[in-house]
This record gives sequence, structure tokens and C-alpha cells, in this order.
Amino acid sequence: MCCVITFNGGECVKLSARNVLKGKVKSIKQGVVNSEIVVQLPGGHEITSIITKASAENLGLKEGKDVYAIIKASNVLLGVD
Repeated sequence: MCCVITFNGGECVKLSARNVLKGKVKSIKQGVVNSEIVVQLPGGHEITSIITKASAENLGLKEGKDVYAIIKASNVLLGVD
């Protein structure tokens, strides 16, 4: 199973990741090496990603920009109190 994303230019990209969440950049906290990107999803939920500062710059990230949070993980850890 794969996911297909169509970009504004009409170009399609196939991904092996099953979990692709579209949202908008809510905030960016720039660090020396990494940036913390908070993405607001439809319905108000948020997901946070830590990426390199260079990647944030190369992607042209700014508040309000549409982005995809692409999650590919073989394990998801859960914890309880």
C-alpha cells in the first residue's frame, strides 16, 4: 500500500508511508541546529516535528504554510500513568 500526494503543479509523488496528515504550520521555534515545527491539523489537533534548521529553510517553512506530516515508523510507543 502506498500514498499518493498531488502537489499544486499537478506532480504526483508516491510514498510508502501510510500516515500522511495535511495541515498548516502553526509555529516555528528556530534553534542553533534544529527547528521545532508545530503543525495544526484539521479539527484543531497538533503534531510537532523536529527537523534540521537547514531543512526548514530549504522547505521555505513559515507560519500558515500548508505542509504534510509524513509518518513512517515501525514502532509506536505508548505509556500510561
